[in-house]
Amino acid sequence: MSWEISHGNMSDRSLREEEIWYQFTWFFYKSKKTQTYKFGLIKALIENLYNTDQNLQLTYDQISYAFTKVYWNLVIRHGLKQGKQNSSVAGAIIEAQVTRNLPVNLSFDQLKPQDQLSIMEKTSPAMKRYVFGALYSDFSGILYGFDRRSRMEYFEFHPDAHVFLLKYQRLITDLVNYHLAKMIEQYNPVTKDFLLEKVESVAQRESLQPYRDILISRFENNCFYCSKSLGRLGRQVHVDHFIPWSLVQSDNIWNLVLSCRECNLNKKDKVPDDSYLTRILERNESLKSEKILIQEDQSLYNYRPEKLELLYKYSDQNGFEERWAP
Repeated sequence: MSWEISHGNMSDRSLREEEIWYQFTWFFYKSKKTQTYKFGLIKALIENLYNTDQNLQLTYDQISYAFTKVYWNLVIRHGLKQGKQNSSVAGAIIEAQVTRNLPVNLSFDQLKPQDQLSIMEKTSPAMKRYVFGALYSDFSGILYGFDRRSRMEYFEFHPDAHVFLLKYQRLITDLVNYHLAKMIEQYNPVTKDFLLEKVESVAQRESLQPYRDILISRFENNCFYCSKSLGRLGRQVHVDHFIPWSLVQSDNIWNLVLSCRECNLNKKDKVPDDSYLTRILERNESLKSEKILIQEDQSLYNYRPEKLELLYKYSDQNGFEERWAP
């Protein structure tokens, strides 16, 4: 059976967009799904598009964190069944919640780090065994290659599939959320309205205070956009996602800048004018020169200028075509 595959080679040929679209269409409408975990894995991979190394590889811990976050919020926080019977992943999360007596009203991001790690230790083996091979087979090796055997462990995006996901990230995410909600509805017939909203609301915005302190301590205390001095503004110094959080939905320091309140509120959900792209790329080179900071921040360790440039390039095709300047 496909889920039992322990490793799969990635296709070594170039892929056309039409071919990848066809495979996604087949996946959504024809592939066999007895549990929702394939959707959860795609959501986890999209969240990590910008966290790959130079070889487009991810660690299983990176994927496991995002994957577990999806299922904690669906299974524990919202109490939703994921199939006719609980999957191994859902069962592992429920066991971890009961064993550690964790609150059910918190999102995964709001749990203590040691509790997050404990839950991931429970879910990761099931995720590796039942999920990677099944999704790999659905896409015939054109989405990624992987090996879950401990001595040879790796996960690697196909370069063309990676660009495709960057380019159509928002559309693929909406399709995944729709089909995930539709599937969950089969197993939760008494669920009230707003099921799609529960599926979409996996990521919870965290406090950006730690990043604020880091940026203030390393750069002149001026607004990144209008250059206004922030020295006397105190709590009104904002930390802004250069590329809107609604697209990235993660807090990477290479995508965060200091802003005055006026600029942050006016910018809202827009992408800055391209003149600011050069500025943030230069700023990030300064961040990358600090070895201690790199050791503390995994996203900065894997940062390359090309990542932010691609994110900026494809933001318009993800619905963020309007450019902003103060």
